[in-house]
Amino acid sequence: MSLVNHGAFLVSEELTEKSNLALLDCTLREGSYAVDFQFDEGFVTRLLARLNETPMPMVEIGHGIGLEAERAGIKAGNIDHFRWCELANETLTKKPWGMFAQPEFTRLSTIAEMTARGMSFVRVGMEPDRVQANLDYLRRAIETCPAVYLNLMKSSATPIEDFRTMLEGVPEGIAGVYVVDSYGAMLPADVRRYVTAVSQMFPTVGFHGHDNLGLATVNSVCAWQSGAAIVDGTLDGIGRGSGNAPVESLAGIVNLIDDDVFDYREMAKLAQFTRSSLELVVDNRMMQVLGGVIGIHSGYFPLVEQLAERCGTEPAHLMATAVRLAEQSARPADIQAAAEQIAADLQRLPHQKDTLRLDQPQTPVDPDDVVTADAITLAKIAA
Repeated sequence: MSLVNHGAFLVSEELTEKSNLALLDCTLREGSYAVDFQFDEGFVTRLLARLNETPMPMVEIGHGIGLEAERAGIKAGNIDHFRWCELANETLTKKPWGMFAQPEFTRLSTIAEMTARGMSFVRVGMEPDRVQANLDYLRRAIETCPAVYLNLMKSSATPIEDFRTMLEGVPEGIAGVYVVDSYGAMLPADVRRYVTAVSQMFPTVGFHGHDNLGLATVNSVCAWQSGAAIVDGTLDGIGRGSGNAPVESLAGIVNLIDDDVFDYREMAKLAQFTRSSLELVVDNRMMQVLGGVIGIHSGYFPLVEQLAERCGTEPAHLMATAVRLAEQSARPADIQAAAEQIAADLQRLPHQKDTLRLDQPQTPVDPDDVVTADAITLAKIAA
């Protein structure tokens, strides 16, 4: 396999002359959310072998939330990261493969070990306001892995004008910086503004979208046309919550705009293979729409529903209050504070018969519930 640097990332040499865009297929990472992190190994092997014969430049695999997510109390995948390496090395002989990491639980020594076992790139996810605290982590990761990307999770929760300060000091060796629409809340105009802003700071920009409001595909195309060099997608759009941009659709759109760089017909076959092979977790569509419009990550939906019921309010009201209270992206502590504020406001109202029974003692918000929910959902901010 011949690999070359294409704007600071690795792609197959034959692709560099055909398009200024690289698609990254993250079906076997992002898609693990949709199967509760339990991929059938036979399906994985067959899909990787078929992806190996496509022009898809980059493939991401592993636990959806990231390497060693189980160290944060997250449900472990049935395929551990060592086995993922073995499967990738056995099947992906023509293209680079990588994994996702988060500083909260992914040890640098594990990134080093995965690199030694054949991993070509790693994407490190964090919110923009946490970048400064993790600069050393990024530097050390760059010393270990050939290509390290910074994924700015929940990008839209941070004003663009704050990016330059928050991203100051990011090591020059970073392979690329991703705008990540974690909420599926961004409009095409937002994508254009964020991609343009990041491209003024870093030569290689990527985009990872979610489909809460049905905009993942058009946003991905908008990102490409705004200067993004890498765009993510998954087969059949499977992924966390409402899923992601279907990579077969992106391949088809590239064919319409440019050329059949990514063999959209074969990708369509693989999308059907994926759809017919997997039994997906049924998701709450109402919550996905609310989260997309208001700006709450789907990993926090169970906590939102629990606390909304306890304080006698609608999930949308609780979400909106948490977003208003949050300094950056809403986190579990913000959701808890919002629930307490709403409960206090309801107690002060003279007539509340439908939403809250004031003549009965209310169950207080248990901090242990929030801690537990945080341990389960803290890392569900990857994409």
